[in-house]
Amino acid sequence: MAKPRILVVGSANVDFIMRAERVPSAGETLTSNGSYGFMPGGKGMNTALAASRMGGDTLMCARVGADSFGNRLIGFAKENGIDTRLMTIDKKRPTGLAAITVEADGTNRITVYKGANEALGDDDLEEAFMCYPDAVMLQFETNDYIVKKTIEIANEKGIPVIVDAGPARADYPLFDLGRLKVFSPNENETFTYTGIRPDSHNEYVHAVMKLAETVESDYYVLKLGGRGCYISDGKFSEILPAYNVEVVDTTAAGDAFTAAMTVEYIRTGDIIKACRYANAVGALTVSKRGSSASIPSDAEARRFMETHKIIF
Repeated sequence: MAKPRILVVGSANVDFIMRAERVPSAGETLTSNGSYGFMPGGKGMNTALAASRMGGDTLMCARVGADSFGNRLIGFAKENGIDTRLMTIDKKRPTGLAAITVEADGTNRITVYKGANEALGDDDLEEAFMCYPDAVMLQFETNDYIVKKTIEIANEKGIPVIVDAGPARADYPLFDLGRLKVFSPNENETFTYTGIRPDSHNEYVHAVMKLAETVESDYYVLKLGGRGCYISDGKFSEILPAYNVEVVDTTAAGDAFTAAMTVEYIRTGDIIKACRYANAVGALTVSKRGSSASIPSDAEARRFMETHKIIF
């Protein structure tokens, strides 16, 4: 069986990761015994990496700066089996940067500087769709126009679109996106878009109903962190609980989940199987430190499912 060809149109950043006991209060200087470092990241790059590790034939459409970070990201993508022919060096803007603080309990707080990601344009997309993908994945770390245009082209060509709905902002023009196969926000993103905190089954239902008023999608998949995920097509729904692991770092877990779901959905055509598999990938991701470094392989995910006797 041929590998699913996944086109990721999104952000490629360098992550500046700081580990500390807690986030300092306003005006406070905190001396930490934690650590810091630079790693490849960005929601687009994390998604592409996860899709590649899950067995997808993955192409990354992105822009990076003409700097050492940009060169590092392209090299990293190549080393991890991502097709980089669609990664462009932008001479006017720096490579995107995400400043990530990870607290002792694994909670992360992220500030993103888009940089070259903002410069993705029509020329990038024209070339990207010549790869004839089986699915297109998007996030909201690029400019609004490129997200809308990507979906428009994919709709014209009959290619399913999966949107990882972060980072969220209340004024995002969701009503203007076009037809999607899957729309997948996490808990905080769901609250931002709907004003409903998905803390119970009743709230899951109402949140999806609210999303469906503005987003046209075949499936809505709410990523619920330690509670797993909620899947709905507007009529039928299912809750898939998370698998019990020690949480070390939640960075990139949502990106890995959505990528795993996408690859498995294209392989099987079954959204429930795809999300059960994605839950396993998410569990493995939060059990390790880092963003890109924490994303497991397809073989690791299937061993995890076999060990935990997860019906697949």
